[in-house]
Amino acid sequence: MTENQPSRAKTELRRELLAARRALSDDTLRTTAEALSRSALELPELGSAHTVAAYVSIGSEPGTRELLDALRAAGTRVLLPVLLPDNDLDWAAYEGPGSLAEAAHPGKMRLLEPAGPRLGPEAVTGADAVLLPGLAVDRRGMRLGRGGGSYDRVLERLERAGARPALIVLLYDDEVVARVPEEPHDHPVRAVATPSGVIRFSV
Repeated sequence: MTENQPSRAKTELRRELLAARRALSDDTLRTTAEALSRSALELPELGSAHTVAAYVSIGSEPGTRELLDALRAAGTRVLLPVLLPDNDLDWAAYEGPGSLAEAAHPGKMRLLEPAGPRLGPEAVTGADAVLLPGLAVDRRGMRLGRGGGSYDRVLERLERAGARPALIVLLYDDEVVARVPEEPHDHPVRAVATPSGVIRFSV
């Protein structure tokens, strides 16, 4: 089976964006993580949230560690994903940096996951905001993910449950682009936080 045109375009764009991330220096990764945390915390959706579903950044992804700790320090319940063998996501509460362990099913990446009790894949439906990893967002709010499908399942689960949390993507400044290739299963997001600030979308 051959890839359709949007799928091929996504593959090529992912390759370009991942190459740009790999070229970032350690200093840039550190300073952008600090700035990204400040930007994200300006979002009222995070400030008022009782529960936020988030993730632990890895490698050259926009850094989330400071943001996770800031949310937890503010009394927000933070859920982190646990990768299942079929690439779906379970969830567990974040209890601080010491509560993270290497994933049992890391796939191609060395993931860190919460070591506490598993809450089930449906736990994400109780979140007030969901922080989504991604590689780009366009000016319509359409997100380009890594292509593994885990967060497509999360978004489908939210839709089935009738849950409407704020969907927010964390990116570098130059990853907000004019347009990303779109497929029928793609969902728009409410906002993107970058080291330079927040961009909101009408969704």
